[in-house]
Amino acid sequence: MKTIKTFLVLSITTFFSVLIFSACSSSSTQNTLVMGTSADYPPYEFKDSTGGEERIIGFDVDIAQYLANSLNFELKIEDMNFDRLIPALENNEVDFVMAGMSPTPERQAKVEFTDLYYQASSIILMPRGANFNLKEDAQGKRVGVQGGSIQADAAKKITGIELVEFDKIGEIIQSVKAKTLDAAIIESTVAERYASANPDLDFTQPFDTESSGSAIALPKGSPYTESFNQVLTEMKETGKIKELIQKWFS
Repeated sequence: MKTIKTFLVLSITTFFSVLIFSACSSSSTQNTLVMGTSADYPPYEFKDSTGGEERIIGFDVDIAQYLANSLNFELKIEDMNFDRLIPALENNEVDFVMAGMSPTPERQAKVEFTDLYYQASSIILMPRGANFNLKEDAQGKRVGVQGGSIQADAAKKITGIELVEFDKIGEIIQSVKAKTLDAAIIESTVAERYASANPDLDFTQPFDTESSGSAIALPKGSPYTESFNQVLTEMKETGKIKELIQKWFS
């Protein structure tokens, strides 16, 4: 009898231990927000190895961390190619996306967006001294863009060019330097991060993509959209967004 009683006690103890562990694990999962991004877009998001350990940092990451802290969540970041971000939201692989992304009508048909948190412009990148006007002298030009970007959408409207889509901004920069591309279209704030290290390239010619600005993308019907907007409003009113703009774009 003692053996059976001991077995029953151990079994009940183990059962409740499993229940408690499961509850804790579930709570941990529920208290984590997963952000999808493409970490090749400085100063929005990029990889930094300072201190020996690689991590993803940047303007978007700081905003996402502030959001997570304000709403009592842990933040986890998933890095992927830019054109994988919207599908990742649609497949519920991530809770939200921050990647300097603009709420275009095509994207809004698939996912929903918060209010804008930043507005920027785009530029035409070319070898220094090239001095051609892409919209007036485009015939036969090879032009690089990041796949899935608003720059890619805008470039598709230019007749006569050969459009080449890349996964990473760094690949675009190197292709223009190697002159396998005649030009590229990238965001101006991102271009500024590369300009000082590439004096052989011209980062000065503006390009109008008709973009409204950057916002956070979430799945349709996300329970986080309203609370995200509330925190973003608070960040604007308290000057936190302005502080982060000065930190990353100055």
